[in-house]
Amino acid sequence: MTSQAAQRTILHVDMDAFYVSVELRRRPELRGKPVVVGGTGSRGVVAAASYEARRYGIHSAMPGAVARRLCPAAVFLPGDHELYSQVSRQINEIFHEATPYVEPLSLDEAFLDVTGSLRLLGEGVVIAKLIRERIASKLDLTCSVGVAPNKFLAKLASVAAKPKASASGIEPGLGVFEVLAGRELEFLLPLPVQALWGVGPATLERLSRLGVKTVSDLNALGEAALVSALGKASGRHLYALSCGRDERGVETNRATKSIGHEETFARDLHEVADLRTELVRLSDGVASRLRAAGFGARTLTLKVRFAGFTTITRSTTLPSPVATAAAIIGAVAPLLASIDPSSGVRLVGVHASNFGPPVEQLQFDDLFAADQAAAPTDWVEASAAIDAIRERFGDAAIGPASAVSTRGLRLVRRGAQQWGPDHHTPVRGNTPNQG
Repeated sequence: MTSQAAQRTILHVDMDAFYVSVELRRRPELRGKPVVVGGTGSRGVVAAASYEARRYGIHSAMPGAVARRLCPAAVFLPGDHELYSQVSRQINEIFHEATPYVEPLSLDEAFLDVTGSLRLLGEGVVIAKLIRERIASKLDLTCSVGVAPNKFLAKLASVAAKPKASASGIEPGLGVFEVLAGRELEFLLPLPVQALWGVGPATLERLSRLGVKTVSDLNALGEAALVSALGKASGRHLYALSCGRDERGVETNRATKSIGHEETFARDLHEVADLRTELVRLSDGVASRLRAAGFGARTLTLKVRFAGFTTITRSTTLPSPVATAAAIIGAVAPLLASIDPSSGVRLVGVHASNFGPPVEQLQFDDLFAADQAAAPTDWVEASAAIDAIRERFGDAAIGPASAVSTRGLRLVRRGAQQWGPDHHTPVRGNTPNQG
C-alpha cells in the first residue's frame, strides 16, 4: 500500500434494511414482524426484507411470489421511492456534518473519507459511532459502519458490522467494525473468495477448478498464475484485492451517466400500438428528468424484455443532444417498429445517455417533412411550458394524451416501478400496472 493510501481513514455506511426501516417508522405496529417491501404484484420483486423475514430465506431481488411461499405470514408493502429519496437526502446531510468527502453509492449506502476530520472529531471508530448516533436520534433509523484504510476493506467491514439473520434467530450486529491498518490480511485472508469485487459466477467456477475457495487460497497462487488463468486485467485486479490494496479515492462528484425509466407490465403486451402508448409515457418521463438536470442526450436506448425473459436493447445516437419527449420518441419509435411483440412483452424501458447541452434546432430536412405539425424548436418552447405547468400545479396537471385514462393521468414517476407492478393498480385490457 502507498503511504498516501495507508494514511486514509475510509468509512462505508450501509443502512440496515433501509426501505423496511423507513416504512416501520410510519407503521410501528409491524415492528418485530416479517415485513417485505417491493413490488406487491405477481411480477414484483423484493426490494428489502426485515431481519425477521430474512430468517425465512427472503432476500432482495428475490421474486415476490417466491418470498410469499417462503413466508406466507409476511406483510408485503409497496415501495415508496420518493419517500426513500427524501430520507436518503437527510442521511446525506448527516454524512456532510462529518466530512465533505462523501460518495453516495445508492440511496442507502455511501463511502466517506474522514481523514481530514480525525483531529476535530476523533478516530475513525469514534466518527462512525457519532454518525450512527445522529442517524438514530434524528431519523429513528439504524446503520452499520465499516472503518478501514481503503474503500474495498471498508465495504467488507460494514458487512461484518451488520446484524445476521438465520433460521435459529437474529444475531445483533456490532454496529461498527474496524479493519486496522497493518492488520488487513488478518481480516481478509480467511474470507470466501467471492467476497472480492469481480468474482462473479464464471470467475468463481474458474477459481474453483484451481482449488481456490478463500482469499488466502487466491493470494497464495500469486499474481503471475492468476494472470495466466484469468487474463491480465482480472488477474492483477483480484491479486491486488487479495493483498488488501485499493488505491481508489472517494469520489465526491460522480457524474450521472444515464437517465431512464422502465416498467414491468402486469400482463404481457402483444400489440405495437399498446407498446407505443407506453413508449410515449416513458419518453415524456425521461425528457422531463433530462430538462430538470439541465442535460440533453445524444444516445437513446430502447430496452425490451419478452415473456420468456429474453431481453434485448437497441440504441441510436443523434447528431446533437435532445431533451424533448418528441425528439426522444422520434428516436426510439423506429427501434420499437423493428421488434415483433407477438410472443408477449413484459417490460419496456427508455434510457438516455451521452449527455451534453440540449440543442434541438430546425434542420434542413425538417423543412420538407411530411408532418409539419411542430418543428423541433416548437417542441423546446412547448416543453418549457409543460415544465412551468408541472412546477406550479404538480406533475398530474399535464401529460401525454395517450396516458389519460378514466382514472386520470397515468404518470411516470422516478423509481415508482423499480421493483415491478403492484396489486393495487387496476389493469384495463392489456394496459400495464402503473406501479
